[in-house]
Amino acid sequence: MISSQGSNAVSTPASEGRLRVEVASTRDRWLAVRADWNALVERSPAPSPMLSHEWITAFVDDFAPRRRLHCSLVYRGATLVGGAALAWERRWFHGLPYVTLASLSNEHSQRFDLLADGPDALGALWSHLRSVPGWDLLELKDVPSGGAGEDLARLAARDGWPVGRWESMRTPFVPLGEAPRIGAKLRQNLRRRRRKLEEVGSVRLEENGGGDGLDELLEEGFALEASGWKGKAGTAIACEPSTRGFYRELARAAARRGWLALYGLRAGDRLVAFHFGLRHRGRYFLPKPAYDETLGACSPGQLLVEAVLERCRESGLAEFDFLGPSMPWKRDWTEAERPHAWQLVFGDTTAGRALRFAKLELAPAARSSLSRLTERIPWKR
Repeated sequence: MISSQGSNAVSTPASEGRLRVEVASTRDRWLAVRADWNALVERSPAPSPMLSHEWITAFVDDFAPRRRLHCSLVYRGATLVGGAALAWERRWFHGLPYVTLASLSNEHSQRFDLLADGPDALGALWSHLRSVPGWDLLELKDVPSGGAGEDLARLAARDGWPVGRWESMRTPFVPLGEAPRIGAKLRQNLRRRRRKLEEVGSVRLEENGGGDGLDELLEEGFALEASGWKGKAGTAIACEPSTRGFYRELARAAARRGWLALYGLRAGDRLVAFHFGLRHRGRYFLPKPAYDETLGACSPGQLLVEAVLERCRESGLAEFDFLGPSMPWKRDWTEAERPHAWQLVFGDTTAGRALRFAKLELAPAARSSLSRLTERIPWKR
């Protein structure tokens, strides 16, 4: 493990108060800041469960148990005012070795950001990170538009550091304060498909926020997802012990915090659609849906979305966030989308400069040349 930097202080103007940066480089040190970290998340402009201490801890435990942590913590006095949940990773790019200081996130996180109470805290984070030796690439995955990670990349560019941006996805969301914006055709189709599903059995909605039957509903949901194309492709939760462990740990932690919102749609006793959902600060988040693909003609997945949207409106929630990339079935419900991008800062090292050239200049030039070449090939005679 990298050594803890217990007093890596960063000076700021006296009027803003003195800031200091510490690094949680071990799991025990990270666990010790849970209350402070979660308080900072709650003060952030766009709080989400993906930034919570519980989510990041589950990620470390199940996806990154052997990675060296570098969770930067910015303090003003005894108050945590900034944070970056990062870890070290050695990688290769076409034979070029390099070291990444990367966000503790992956495709299951679907969103990541830094935390900062104001520009001085963000400036302290960047001042600290630029002074950390050894990294060739600072990689922040799936930062939402307007996020603190985007602002940190601007600070790096201002200071002359090479930066890059790759738009990763546009996430649909439904503003629940507005009147539902779905077409008459979709409404008609849903009524017809619900009648068809009722031929299988009486249709009912089931909800579990952590009470009796939690483990059973989780396992049913995992099995339902694995029964379809994700199981065949090996990407379902049940296919990997680490992924199953992550969602089980996350479910228990979310239940303790009052966030968990598992939903199941049943036809008779048969589970035909499932949501691993989370309610947090007035919003509903959908990290993982599943449906019975043998009943595709009945659209059980869309019927469950309809039911959960109605439950969210009744509960006074402000937003239904689908998470993940835009897909046709999500766009049936909304035109609103939230852009996300990977924010990249390249280090002032030989490997960092070579990596920057390869990723930002060489690779785009090669893609452009290939595109021009293929346009000239008479594919169709």
